[in-house]
Amino acid sequence: MILTVATAPFEGQKPGTSGLRKKVTVFREPHYAENFIQSIFDSLEGYEGQTLVIGGDGRYYNADVIQTAIRMAAASGFGRVMVGQNGLLSTPAASHLIRKYKAFGGIILSASHNPGGPDGDFGIKYNAGNGGPAPEKLTDAIYARTKAITTYRITTSPDIALGRIGETRLGSMVVQVVDPVADYAQLMQALFDFDAIRDLIASGFTMKFDAMGAITGPYAQRILEGMLGFPAGTVMNGIPLPDFGGHHPDPNLVHAKELVDIVMPPGGPDFGAASDGDGDRNLIIGRGMYVTPSDSLAILAANATLTPGYAKGLAGIARSMPTSCAADRVAEKLGIGAYETPTGWKFFGNLLDAGKATLCGEESFGTGSNHVREKDGLWAVLMWLNVLAKRRQSVAEIVTAHWREYGRNYYSRHDYEEVDAEAANGLMKALREQLPSLVGQHGIAMADDFSFDDPVDGSRTTHQGIRLIFADGSRIIYRLSGTGTAGATLRVYIERYEPDASRHAIETQAALADLIALSRALAGIEARTGRAAPTVIT
Repeated sequence: MILTVATAPFEGQKPGTSGLRKKVTVFREPHYAENFIQSIFDSLEGYEGQTLVIGGDGRYYNADVIQTAIRMAAASGFGRVMVGQNGLLSTPAASHLIRKYKAFGGIILSASHNPGGPDGDFGIKYNAGNGGPAPEKLTDAIYARTKAITTYRITTSPDIALGRIGETRLGSMVVQVVDPVADYAQLMQALFDFDAIRDLIASGFTMKFDAMGAITGPYAQRILEGMLGFPAGTVMNGIPLPDFGGHHPDPNLVHAKELVDIVMPPGGPDFGAASDGDGDRNLIIGRGMYVTPSDSLAILAANATLTPGYAKGLAGIARSMPTSCAADRVAEKLGIGAYETPTGWKFFGNLLDAGKATLCGEESFGTGSNHVREKDGLWAVLMWLNVLAKRRQSVAEIVTAHWREYGRNYYSRHDYEEVDAEAANGLMKALREQLPSLVGQHGIAMADDFSFDDPVDGSRTTHQGIRLIFADGSRIIYRLSGTGTAGATLRVYIERYEPDASRHAIETQAALADLIALSRALAGIEARTGRAAPTVIT
C-alpha cells in the first residue's frame, strides 16, 4: 500500500557541492530524510518505469535510509532499483552502475570523508543519468522544492533483505540486489594491465592500503589481494563499519597517520595508499615520499599512455581552481587542453561528456577520469601501480624525475575547521572589498573572485574563491568549503613554482613560509577567526 504522508519543510536542506550533509541527529528527525528524497523525485521528469541505483558507504544510519529510499522509489513509480548487497556501494562504483546499465540516476548515501557514527555526519546526493553529481540547475530545483513540500509518498512494505544477491518485487517495482564490487572490478581490469602489476608483485614489490574502516575495504580486498595477488593483510582496516572504526575517513597525512607511520620510514613498504569514506578520494605515498594530489594528477597524466585504458593519449586535463598548476604544464607539453573549474566534481561532467577532458583532479585528494563521472580512489591507486609496474622505479624516483622535467609546484592547503560562520563570511567579504587595491602590492599581478564560464554549455558560475596571483606565478587562494556540517571551514591554498631542480628538496612549509605569512596577514585570519594556526595542514 502507498501512503501519502503530510509533512512540512525543514530549513537548510540546500545541497552543497556533494549533496545534502548534516549530522546524523538531524537526519533522524521524523520526515527529514523523506522530505529531501521526495524533493529529489519531485524535481525529476520522465523516470516512471526507469531504473534507480541506490547505495551508500555503510556509515551509521545508512541501512535505515536505504530502506526508506527503496520504499519511496516504489511509491514514486520507478520500475527497478539496483542496490548494493547490504546497502554498500562506493560512489565511483555507483557512478559506473548508472552508466553501464543506463539507469535514470542514483541516490548515494554518504558524507564522503566526514566522520561517521551516531554523533557523526550523514549525507544524501543525487547523481544524474551520466553517472555524475546533479548539476546546479537540478540541485537548485531540489532546494526550491524542499522549501515548499507538503507531502511525501512511501509504501508500507517491510524491509527488503539486502544480504542476498538477487531480485524481489516491491509492488510493481523490482528490487535487484547486486554484488557491489563485480562490475567495478571488471572495469578496472579493462583499464589497467593486471599482468604487469602481478609481475611487479612477483619481483618483491610491497604495499599497504588503508581502507580506513570504510567502503573501499571490500573493493581493495577483492582486487588487490584476490585478483592481483598481494598478500592477505595488505589491506588494513578493510571492514566497513558504521563509525569507520573510530577513524576520520579522510585520506590525508593527518588522519591516515597509521599508514604514514608504516610506509614512510626506511624499510617500509614500497608503496602506500588510502581511500576515504565513500571510496572517491585517495592518498598516495611511497617510502619517504608523499605525493600531493596536485602532483599525482600531473604525474598520472604524464604517464597515462603506459596503461591500456589511456594508451591512445588524453583529450585534455581538468583541475579545480585551487588545485596546483602542475597539471597545466603537462597539458602544455602534450599539446592538449587544460581546464580550470570551480571546486566540485560536477563541474568536470560537461568536459568529460563532451570529450574535452580525460583526466580530472582536485587538490582535496580526488583524482579520476572519463571511466566514470566521479573521482575514484581505487582507480588512482591502480593507475599508480600500473605506472610503477611499467617504469620499475620507486615512487620517489618517479616524482623527482617529474619535477626535473616540469619543475616543482610547491603547494600546501591550510584548513581552519568549524570557524564561526559569520566570522568566516566577514573575512571573505573583506577580502573581496580589498581586491582592487591589492594589485601591485607584494608582487600581486592579479586579484579576483574566480568565475567559471563552462566551455560546453555556456553557463557561468561566480564567487568560487578569491585568487591572488603573483607576477612569478605563485598563488594564494581563499575559499569556504561546502563539505562540512558545523560552522564554516576556511581553506587557504598556497603555491609557488620552482623550475630550479637544485631547489626541489626544500621542505614544503619552509619553501612557502613567506607566502603563508602573507596569506594570514592579508586576510586578518587570527583577528577575524581567533585562530592562530590551521586545524589541518596538507
